[in-house]
Amino acid sequence: MATVTASAPRLALPGVLRHHAVRKLLLLGLAAAVLVPLADARWASGSWPHALTVDVSKPLADASNWIIDNRDSHPLFLYFFGYISNAVVISVHAVYLLLLGAGWAGVTAIGALVAWRVAGVRLALGTTVAFLACGLLGMWVPTMQTLALMVVAVLVSVIVGLVLGLAAGLSDRFDRALRPVLDTMQVLPAFAYLLPVVLVFGIGVPAAVLATVVYAAPPMARLTALGLRGADKEVLEAVESLGATAPQRLLTARLPLARKELLLGLNQTIMMALSMAVIASVIGAGGLGDRVYQALASVDVGAALEAGIPIVLLAVVLDRITGAAGENAGEEPGSRLGWLYAAVAAVAVALAGRLAGRLDWPDAWTVNLAEPVNRAVDWMTAHLYSGVPVVGGTADWAGHFTTWALDPVRSGLQWLPWWSVLLLVAALAWLIGTWRTALTAVLAMAAIGVLGVWKPSLDTLSQVLAAVAVTLVLGFAIGIAAARSDRFERALRPVLDVFQTMPQFVYLIPVVALFGVGRAPAVAAAVVYALPAVVRITAQGLRQVDPAALESARSLGASSAQQLRQVQLPLARPALLLALNQGVVLVLAVVIIGGLVGGGALGYDVVFGLAQGDLATGLVAGAAIVCLGLMLDRVTQPTRRRTKEGV
Repeated sequence: MATVTASAPRLALPGVLRHHAVRKLLLLGLAAAVLVPLADARWASGSWPHALTVDVSKPLADASNWIIDNRDSHPLFLYFFGYISNAVVISVHAVYLLLLGAGWAGVTAIGALVAWRVAGVRLALGTTVAFLACGLLGMWVPTMQTLALMVVAVLVSVIVGLVLGLAAGLSDRFDRALRPVLDTMQVLPAFAYLLPVVLVFGIGVPAAVLATVVYAAPPMARLTALGLRGADKEVLEAVESLGATAPQRLLTARLPLARKELLLGLNQTIMMALSMAVIASVIGAGGLGDRVYQALASVDVGAALEAGIPIVLLAVVLDRITGAAGENAGEEPGSRLGWLYAAVAAVAVALAGRLAGRLDWPDAWTVNLAEPVNRAVDWMTAHLYSGVPVVGGTADWAGHFTTWALDPVRSGLQWLPWWSVLLLVAALAWLIGTWRTALTAVLAMAAIGVLGVWKPSLDTLSQVLAAVAVTLVLGFAIGIAAARSDRFERALRPVLDVFQTMPQFVYLIPVVALFGVGRAPAVAAAVVYALPAVVRITAQGLRQVDPAALESARSLGASSAQQLRQVQLPLARPALLLALNQGVVLVLAVVIIGGLVGGGALGYDVVFGLAQGDLATGLVAGAAIVCLGLMLDRVTQPTRRRTKEGV
């Protein structure tokens, strides 16, 4: 009887109030009813109040001036940063000389033989074709420059990531402390941290390598920690029962069990380091990235493609090799002898090239791709840019998209009172997560106002929202088609590989040629960059739906569309939310780079800060982007608890 009495108040609640979401919104509404009138009376509505901003430009300018004044004399620069800079230069130069010394035949043979030992003859042939294509395009020397920088940057990134990942995987406290740092490193746009790196190390290879390490190390750290934490508990208990010490358990059990995660971390580190190859060219990285950046400055699509293709080929080859290494759980008998034969063969080919005097790629074996590509682009620009009957040209599309989508969204966001934006963020974050999620999102959004960049941030947010909407419509549609057709998925895979590994700058060049300069081209480039990840995650999530659930739906007479709508999409909800989250992060990254082609807002501030050496403008805009990315992450990624509740 007591039990019935205790549960009576809960049963007496109206049915609508039993939902978690409704109760949360009611609580938020009550809090808003108390706080909003107070905030409105104190600071008024409209844009973010000036009284709540903090001017950080002076301390940042003072820090910049101190670095410039003391860079050549202070012991910190002479005996710490100076040694780091020298070590990076010597390492990159040594690898570059080694690659040149091996010659084009030796480097091609080494790559092909490694691919053969890891993944078989098919990938070995693909690797050979990739290296030969770099030479045929006249990009052999720039490719070796990029590869030398990549080797050093990836090696340092892997070491840093392993150390951080080991610490986070073995310590809960360190894992909690490291997580926001890694979030910041991955969300902070590259242009924002290029400026402080350049201030400390100057223009050149050291700054480029260290900027790449900052960008590429987080995936290795995250996946290392994930692998260590996901190790089989029974295996660890068995090893511990045999009297193994903590270091022995780490070396003999934890690390071997985390092998796949470690190789996946290496794969992601390589991909992210290659994506930095072009951005780092802004601060003197040289190589293929410098060729792409020069082509962007002159809107030379052909030259950009000539340099972009080798980057894509390198990325695809390295992705396939590291991916195949991750799938092979252990070495087959005799594999060490096979590696020995492969090494001997590679050395023999390199020595044969040296003796024949064929180290450099012959000029007569090059193909001019830029000229026909530029002719094709000129034709498309002349015939598609404007004047197309009925549908209009690409310039008209860009103008209509700006007028009907970008401008209304931006005006609507900037028209909203500042407190209503915070309330909207709180509601979305709390509905999809917990009160901690909502608090983090609101504080991140409020920090943007405190930094004094409220309006530019809402402008950037409008571009992100528009780009994400287009990306999700296209990505979900293509992902569903790929999940339902093996033939379409196989045909789509190389296309996605190319789009996912193409440097971000390369997207901007044809987009500018077709759409002109402005916010619409920046959005178009962001859609193209983010689309492959959304398609892949969507297709994978739908393919992993329990076959038993689909079979049950078929037995009940459900049509193909009903199976998709009522079974696959609901069961693939976590994957679809992950696709949304990744789409937001990737779109934000390219919308910022869109500041180079008239995207404006925070992207322009970051680019302007780097170009003018204005640490205050660049870092404030970069910090605002981090806060914007953190807020968007929190309102698009449900917590584990909410996922279990199924709300």
